[in-house]
Amino acid sequence: MLAGELISNIIPPLKTSDSVQKALDRMSEFKLYHLPIVNEAQFLGLVAEDELIEIRDQETPIGGLSLSILNPFVFENAHIYDVVRLFNQLQLSLVPVLDMNKNYLGVVSIHNLLAYTADMYALKEPGGIIVLEISNRNNSLAHMAQIVEADNAQILSSYVSSFADSTKLEVTLKINKTELSSIIASFERYNYEVKAVFNNSQNDDGSADRFNSFMNYLNV
Repeated sequence: MLAGELISNIIPPLKTSDSVQKALDRMSEFKLYHLPIVNEAQFLGLVAEDELIEIRDQETPIGGLSLSILNPFVFENAHIYDVVRLFNQLQLSLVPVLDMNKNYLGVVSIHNLLAYTADMYALKEPGGIIVLEISNRNNSLAHMAQIVEADNAQILSSYVSSFADSTKLEVTLKINKTELSSIIASFERYNYEVKAVFNNSQNDDGSADRFNSFMNYLNV
């Protein structure tokens, strides 16, 4: 997935002539704490809510203020991992996307990113989760998939976590079955350490309803 594929077209940028009040109202409307400033197609930077709320005269145009304007962006062909890195490093609520001529195209908002992550990790799908602790020399997803598929199941998503000063890895598998006892037994038979197991479905614990409510709150 590339940054250009996640651009939101519903969040209009600010202009330097827009007032502080207009900027704050727009941040409130879209549940964001940053907004891009764009004149024509030129991206000038991001303005932050925590600075704007300190301005006494909120009818002042933002272009007439001395603000700590952030200037993070990604190009449209950047991988989504680069977008996530900026979100994390700078604690942003959106990341601007530019074309190769540095013309402003739009933004990837934290809401878009959450929705994409939910799809990528199959969070909406019913199933169970198995967490394995393995050696970094034994990290064969193909072998794990063979074990799961031998039980007529499939891995919907997976991710790996590493630990500082350790040769151990934690592998989390989302599987399209909620009855996992035979799969767990197979992993243990192959000397995998099963660290944790979570069973859920659309009908048993309301997790899907909670997830959908959360996404509706974010207006995704």
